[in-house]
Amino acid sequence: LICRGMVSSASRPREDSWLKSLFVRKVDPRKDAHSNLLAKRETSSLYKLQIHNVKPECLEAYNKLCQEVLPKIHEEKHYPCALVGTWNTWYGEQDQAVHLWRYEGGYPALNEVMSKLRQNKEFTEFRKERGNMLLSRKNQLLLEFSFWNEPVPREGPNIYELRSYQLRPGTMIEWGNYWARAIRFRQDNNEAVGGFFSQIGQLYMVHHLWAYKDLQTREDIRNAAWHKPGWDELVYYTVPLIQEMESRIMIPLKISPLQ
Repeated sequence: LICRGMVSSASRPREDSWLKSLFVRKVDPRKDAHSNLLAKRETSSLYKLQIHNVKPECLEAYNKLCQEVLPKIHEEKHYPCALVGTWNTWYGEQDQAVHLWRYEGGYPALNEVMSKLRQNKEFTEFRKERGNMLLSRKNQLLLEFSFWNEPVPREGPNIYELRSYQLRPGTMIEWGNYWARAIRFRQDNNEAVGGFFSQIGQLYMVHHLWAYKDLQTREDIRNAAWHKPGWDELVYYTVPLIQEMESRIMIPLKISPLQ
């Protein structure tokens, strides 16, 4: 009985700490939008993440079509947007294409691009032909976290991991506060590409984009983080904020600025 009491007493602080991590806010309530608190203020870029599920027999033709048309939009100064990266999913949902676009100037830039593309006959034909190759598609409009790296073109070859987190509603500020500290543990190997949170589409979604030379390098870098004092604590407190999570390992297309 004495031993049992000692074990119970010793475990109670850890148990209380875990419960507090679930139910106690670690930031003061703020009367401001999450986007104003978490996003980069020096830029007004808006990002669009497109995920296309392609008919298996059409993936090669889909990639060829995208490689013919998307660079024209990316390179044309007439459109205030840029292709950040374009990939096929390697591990995860198969026969899938992922595109990430940046719109310089936020929503007005997005509206301008969409309006001009509707007048572009080649793009209209591209959308029609592309539509015949798809099983489904979805998109999200995203902002980038202020404490993450700016996604810039990089040389390859690399593989990319898109880690997507569905957070519990009301926990975005907590997530941002923890990851503002956690990101410093993941900079040594230049693997951090970009971090984003959703504004339109599926809400309370977070996307972290990482680059690695190969799967073994990914494993080595991720394991090394656990040997850095403080990383384990930050993971411990962020895990209860997550409802669902998904990892995609992706291969860039030849036209992707992120190689």
